[in-house]
This record gives sequence, structure tokens and C-alpha cells, in this order.
Amino acid sequence: MEAQRITRPLIATGQQIAQPSTMIRAQQIEKKFSEDVGVFDLNFEVPTGTIFGMIGPSGCGKTTTVRLMTGLYKPDRGSLMVMNREPSKFTPRARERLGYMPQHFVLYPNLTVWENLNFVASLYGMGYFKRREPLEQALEFVELSDARNRLGSQLSGGMQRRLELACTLVHNPLLIFADEPTAGIDPVLRNKFWEHFRHLRDTGRTLFVTTQYVGEAVYCDMVAVMRAGRIVHMDTPENLRKKALGGDMIKLVVDAPHALDAAQLFQRHPAIADVRRSRSQPGLLYLYAEDASATLPLIFQMMNQHPDIKVHQADKYVPPFDDVFVKLMEQAEEEYV
Repeated sequence: MEAQRITRPLIATGQQIAQPSTMIRAQQIEKKFSEDVGVFDLNFEVPTGTIFGMIGPSGCGKTTTVRLMTGLYKPDRGSLMVMNREPSKFTPRARERLGYMPQHFVLYPNLTVWENLNFVASLYGMGYFKRREPLEQALEFVELSDARNRLGSQLSGGMQRRLELACTLVHNPLLIFADEPTAGIDPVLRNKFWEHFRHLRDTGRTLFVTTQYVGEAVYCDMVAVMRAGRIVHMDTPENLRKKALGGDMIKLVVDAPHALDAAQLFQRHPAIADVRRSRSQPGLLYLYAEDASATLPLIFQMMNQHPDIKVHQADKYVPPFDDVFVKLMEQAEEEYV
């Protein structure tokens, strides 16, 4: 069963709850544990109905940020509003609208999948006779229906993460926090998690997701890059690419004997900021330009004027976000030195 096949809300609430246009607003938030440990000067907003990703290395402050937004920590200074409330002052009613998937498995290993899910549902006050359908929907959503009678201790790491996701969603929260949800699971299952997250967003949920897998940033609507407790970059994935690389990249493949001639031609063109030749593939060039779609026609015009240079391929190149992340970290290092 694929997540895309579910067209109704994961769990019916019976009534519509008004949601603010901005689900989370953080202004100058600081939480210090020591002089250089904690989070500092956090400023960001999370619009309702989006996936907001926070990426960064282990220990950079992602989990601390989540704990502040769920009310487990109280900021030392700054203003933090979640669903138009201070998290430390959430009412039980407000907490029922939150879903929190922690970084580590915290459910009961000696209870079955169904018993764990049933227990969590009871904590949210879901009536005994009314909770069966939501439980069934949650298990179906994470593809654990056939494993309902297996003990938590008998589940693989990936299945435990899926069970935690089901428990996070069983009460139909409007705002979902997922702290390192894909840590330690294989790439195929990782993609399935993001299918689930996109489906939840498309049904009106708001998700705040932290991850060390920087390549997952492409699945988010907005991305904050953290380093040493601070947000050093924040934008859409596409704009972060442009910021890291100084614009767009174009992949150009020409016949190898004329690669140097082509590189020298493009170096002189005002629309092209830089040209780099591949060391492993002699005819491969990477061109850096402000806008790839506007520059590609100019490239073909130039090549028509030099028919001796045969072009085999020319199109926009989207580098892996891992490469983008390295560039952003280098920029942040230079800024904070």
C-alpha cells in the first residue's frame, strides 16, 4: 500500500479546527546550557501546511530546538509562539493538536504493535470504542497492519520507526515534530517516510523535521541550516543551491579534443561566471550562470558559430544537496571566523 493512495484525512476529527497562517514563530530565541552549548539567536517562521526542514550535524542544536517548540524546554530569552501560544503554557487541548516523533525508540518492547498504538491513543483521551478505526488507519498508513501482533522488541529498526510514526499520528495532530525520523534506516524506507510526510502536508498538516541526511533537504518547502547552535542559512532548497553555487549550473558535454577551446570561449562570455572542466571526463564542462534557462539559448548560439566544436549534451545541472551543504558550511565558517 502506497501512501499516495490515501485520499481522505488520516483520522477523521468530525470538525474543522481553525489554523493560524503561521504555525511557528521564533524571534531571538536562546537556550544556553553552557557558554557555547545550546541554541542562539534563532529566528524563523513556519507557515501552516508546509514541511520545514532543519539540517545540520549531530550536536548542532536541532533536538534542543524541537524541545523548545514542544514546551519541554523554556527559552532563556526571546519570543516563541507555536499555534499562537507559548509552548511552556500549552493547555491539554493544545497539546492534543501536536504530534511528536522522538529521535530514539521510546515505546514498550514487551507490548505488541497494536498494544503500543492502543496505549498511546488512550493517553490522548481517545475513547475505547471509537479508537479502533483511527488505529487501523494509522497502521495501514505506515504499512504495519500485518505486524500488529508482533512485540516491539521483535521489530526491525525500520519497523520501530514506522510504529513511532503511527503513534505520532494516531490522534490526527495538526502540527507534527519529527526529530531525526529517518536515522539508521535504509534509503528505500527513508523515501517512504518522505512520501508519508508529503502526503500529510498535502492534507493540511504542518511538519517540522530535523535530519542529518542533508540530501533530504530537497523534500522540504523551507530549509534551515544549523551550525553550532545557530541558523546560518535559511531558504527554499532551490535558493540555497543558488546561494551556495552563486547561481545555476549547466552541464555541457563536448567532443574531448575541443574541450579546452570551448572552455576558453565560455570564460569570455559575460553571462557565464565561471567554467570548470571535469578531471575524470575530458569533454565535460560545468558552467556557472545566474539563470540556466536564460543562458542555455546563448550557449547554442555560440556553438552554431563554432561548428568545429560538437556539443553532445547541454542542460541545467542540479548538484546533490550534500555538495550544496558543504559549500554552505564553508561560507558559514568564513562568516563566523
